[in-house]
Amino acid sequence: MQKRSYQSMQNQFSLKRREFLKTGSIVGAGLVLGNPAVWQEKKYKSGEPDRIKTNIEDFLKIPKTKNSLPGLFPGKVVQVQDDKVMPDANPDSKIVHQMFSTGIEHLTGKNVDESFSLLFEKDDIVGIKVNPVGAGLISTRLEVVDAVIDWLIKNGLPKKNIVIWDRFDYMLADAGFTPERYPGIRIEGLQTMDEAAAAGETEDDRKWLDSQGNHVSQSNFDKDIYYWADVEGPKDKPYLNQHVFNGKYSYYGKLITKDLKKIINLPVLKNTGNGISMATKNIGYGAICNTNRLHKPLFFDVCTEVLAHPVVRDKLVLNIIDGLRAQYDGGPMPAAQFTYLYNNLFFATDPFALDMICHRILVAKRKEMNVTVNEHPRYTEYLRYAQRMNLGIADPDKINHIVV
Repeated sequence: MQKRSYQSMQNQFSLKRREFLKTGSIVGAGLVLGNPAVWQEKKYKSGEPDRIKTNIEDFLKIPKTKNSLPGLFPGKVVQVQDDKVMPDANPDSKIVHQMFSTGIEHLTGKNVDESFSLLFEKDDIVGIKVNPVGAGLISTRLEVVDAVIDWLIKNGLPKKNIVIWDRFDYMLADAGFTPERYPGIRIEGLQTMDEAAAAGETEDDRKWLDSQGNHVSQSNFDKDIYYWADVEGPKDKPYLNQHVFNGKYSYYGKLITKDLKKIINLPVLKNTGNGISMATKNIGYGAICNTNRLHKPLFFDVCTEVLAHPVVRDKLVLNIIDGLRAQYDGGPMPAAQFTYLYNNLFFATDPFALDMICHRILVAKRKEMNVTVNEHPRYTEYLRYAQRMNLGIADPDKINHIVV
């Protein structure tokens, strides 16, 4: 295998990416996701680091709207459990739909149909942000997405107004989010990536570079709306293949800035080292490009600051964590040996309260499984940071956690 100047993981690929994912290898998704747990440990090894400058202050100057985070129900988290939902480790669609209705009704205090009008208009373009990493193992279950879509359509939202999206197009297909499975619904990745080039299997860059030497996905990102951080992105080709741009700007996808009116966030319940990879990370690292440069100096803060921009802050109206199967170690990469059936769905308009509750659940699970746990406050400081900016509630004593 040829040498490469950039890779997100220390490990080299010896098999194709899809072969790794089928075995549940923690290396499989590493090319995309990086190794933030290690970086976060190094970041704090010698005490608190200097604060990296970002453009967060510009975001905070823009007035909020009625839909802005933390949404209609600040600090409220509804957890719905049904031990019969995963017979033979596969979701029972009928029970998933029942759990969905129960969660929505307990969150909003209204029946499932009346709840729609609290969050949406019938002409909204609604984006459903899934997590396709670890396809078939720890990715967002299709049955959960089905329940959301059925609810939207039943209440008058046209199919053509629904977009299932993620950052990487090929991951969506891997996880089953295809036009054949969801006819009439848009399936959109913010960018493409040449897997063979990323794995060092070819030197032919024509699949991802245009004739001017630019990434073919550049036009999918909005150069007027960006997250700036005083950290340079590498300039080598493998980095650009994966991240579209380098430099100090991470642009938001045009899908988010120009098309979507509302966003529903459907992450999964999994860890990233001693932290978590759930509601805020699913959007924080999924809505922008040029992200790998941010992991080491800013990792958890990105999960707060990217959500603070109005293009996310004013559109993210509902978060549902798919905890039907969860992962307590080895994350954010899929690792089959650390997954378990959990049979829960979580509902909130406030992603920061949601992440705090689920962080505590995973810490307890890690202890139960005799995994060494570092409970330093740094792993949840980004949530308290959001609370200081009035984006959500992070104080457990102020979170209304309802278990059904």
